[in-house]
Amino acid sequence: AQKTSVNTYRLEPRNKFQHHLVKAKAQAILTNKLQHSQYDGVSAPSLCASLSEEILNAVKAFEFDRYKYVVSTLIVQKAEQAMIVASRWVWDAERDSWISAECETKTFIALALVMACYYE
Repeated sequence: AQKTSVNTYRLEPRNKFQHHLVKAKAQAILTNKLQHSQYDGVSAPSLCASLSEEILNAVKAFEFDRYKYVVSTLIVQKAEQAMIVASRWVWDAERDSWISAECETKTFIALALVMACYYE
């Protein structure tokens, strides 16, 4: 006897992405890892990669249903300059979501963006 999978045609997640949980977790990771750090241009790229991976793993641990994630982390040295960060996505405003978290020290600013893209 073979089991057949029947499409449920369900369009909404059972465990929906929750902004406040993800923002708090990303903020805690940035603060814990960076609050006593100094800017170092040589190690910043690998630090961004490891922060992004840690945030991604933390978000996946929430087990939100039917989401794929993009995590981007940016570290910028403070040098009396302005900074504008922009991104553009094809977006489902009802189901897709995003959060940002930041950590500021005396020598740099770190910004993490987490985009949650719903898939059916």
